[in-house]
Amino acid sequence: MFKSVLVANRGEIACRVFRTARAMGIRTLAVYSEADAAALHVRMADEATLIGPAPARESYLDQDRVLAAARAMGAEAIHPGYGFLSENAEFAEAVAKAGLVWIGPAPASIRAMGLKDAAKDLMDKAGVPVTPGYLGADQSDERLISEAGRIGYPVLVKAVAGGGGKGMKRVDAPADFAAALASARREAGAAFGDERVLLETYITRPRHIEVQVFGDAHGNIVHLYERDCSLQRRHQKVIEEAPAPGMDAATRKAVTDAAVRAARAVDYVGAGTVEFIADASEGLRADRIWFMEMNTRLQVEHPVTEAVTGVDLVEWQFRVAAGEPIPMAQDDIPLSGHAMEARLYAEDPARNFLPSIGRLHHFQLPDEMQGVRVDTGFAEHSEVSQFYDPMLAKIIVHRNDRGQAAEALAQACAEVEVAPVRTNAGFLVRCLRHPRFVAGDVDTAFIGAEAEALASPGLSPDAAAAAVWALGAPGFERTDEWASPWEGTTGVAGLRLNQPGVRTRRIYVADQAVDASLEGDDDLDFSFVSTGDGLVIFEAGEAWPVSLFPPTGASGAASSDGSLRAPMPGKVVATPAAAGDHVVAGQPVVVVEAMKMEHALSAPFDGMVAEISVGVGDQVGEGTVLAVVSKDQSE
Repeated sequence: MFKSVLVANRGEIACRVFRTARAMGIRTLAVYSEADAAALHVRMADEATLIGPAPARESYLDQDRVLAAARAMGAEAIHPGYGFLSENAEFAEAVAKAGLVWIGPAPASIRAMGLKDAAKDLMDKAGVPVTPGYLGADQSDERLISEAGRIGYPVLVKAVAGGGGKGMKRVDAPADFAAALASARREAGAAFGDERVLLETYITRPRHIEVQVFGDAHGNIVHLYERDCSLQRRHQKVIEEAPAPGMDAATRKAVTDAAVRAARAVDYVGAGTVEFIADASEGLRADRIWFMEMNTRLQVEHPVTEAVTGVDLVEWQFRVAAGEPIPMAQDDIPLSGHAMEARLYAEDPARNFLPSIGRLHHFQLPDEMQGVRVDTGFAEHSEVSQFYDPMLAKIIVHRNDRGQAAEALAQACAEVEVAPVRTNAGFLVRCLRHPRFVAGDVDTAFIGAEAEALASPGLSPDAAAAAVWALGAPGFERTDEWASPWEGTTGVAGLRLNQPGVRTRRIYVADQAVDASLEGDDDLDFSFVSTGDGLVIFEAGEAWPVSLFPPTGASGAASSDGSLRAPMPGKVVATPAAAGDHVVAGQPVVVVEAMKMEHALSAPFDGMVAEISVGVGDQVGEGTVLAVVSKDQSE
């Protein structure tokens, strides 16, 4: 066994790998960018080396810098984590050439599965069912448009080298195809350096089923059962679980056997995930499940598999990379209970899930002593940067059955307290308690179909009353000492009205006026944290900024005067409209890339583009005016 390991990654996955390495007595080595100098993974490592500026292409994606750091720190092995260089065959070869142990599959296996078109052809020959579509080498617009028409709309455009939802677009009508294709190519080029795409028929009730596989250098390949990752938003997984609801023994055997055949077809060694798409219109059926892709690395959602099998997958990775056989035979791998994982993102559901950046002045996650596992790469006062993925943490539970797991995870997400950075914790709670989800009636369109029911109900009357009490508004008596800004959390318990004539008090919640009722002597149980000029009160995973005073100004992507402002720092990647163009409400005018995803700023009303004040490639700050749309004179 090697004595030291460098994790060529950052954040949560680096911290996760370090935990197992320490338990095995392996020295931990980190690399970091300038933006991550104070990051948790840097603090956890036994030694860390700066490898470059914040942009990933100049740091975490720079193979030479990563290898130089490995040599400088005396690393014996490299674990790539997920994302960045984890599925880069050239990097795997460079690691081996440098005399280091590569903790992952052989470069040939990575190449075989790395390009979706070639992989599907290979799987078809191996007897693994594949999704109908177009995998051809002709990437001209004309050919792709023709093939989309042949397949039939809706059609899915996917990056050939892609993953994680990047470079993936659903197209519902021929008129939308050109714009979707251009966007998919941009995202694919930025994320993978490869703009090629493939087309697939879009399944109307799709479920995302994937199988964890593991191979060793002795010819052994096993599966560790399936996961269901159907709860997605913009093709990004939100909640994952194992086993898949509604999966009977016969269908499980069919899909896991297919996954093992897929791994054998490429002589797979290490941890991998074979992803399938299922047509759930008639439940899960073996003849309605098709191969989608194989991820030749450890998955973000691997903890749910660890929970139901009792296996430490990172430990298996270390042992297999060191030449040992897989520690367990297929028949010895258990499947126990039900596990679920929720991804806590730094994003604002109230603003169409725009990523949220800034310092985590207040960062409180569920108590792991209560049967909850939390994997994170952040700590209080960490900085959430615009340069990387917005995932703050993974919250995982394991219970006897699915119903217990769903409620336990909902309760854990409800306990999340994060401010001033916004999160999706409250949204996760509502997903987990939605009747359809509880019943296991889930597909990849669930979030879009249930958007109204999943929207925040707003601050409850009791919480509004508690906020008034906490703010010490006139007519309300406070009995505690006010904490310094962002220092600790104070509980609200007990409500006393000292002016009988005062029945309501106006406060401002997320900049919106709310008249809080102060009736009664209620027993309240809320927590809040001071912001200096107000507070943030926490309720069911939501974090509500509250003040006694009206906001001094409004912010947003589009204002009433037609100004399109950057909702967060980022880079302009496209300007679909030009000054002088006539546009209709909802038509994209400027496209900004931030945190690895594109965000289109659209015309707020019908009119003419009066001004485009930025160009492609420009870096812009939050609130910067990018374009101005003037209303049609007829209006």
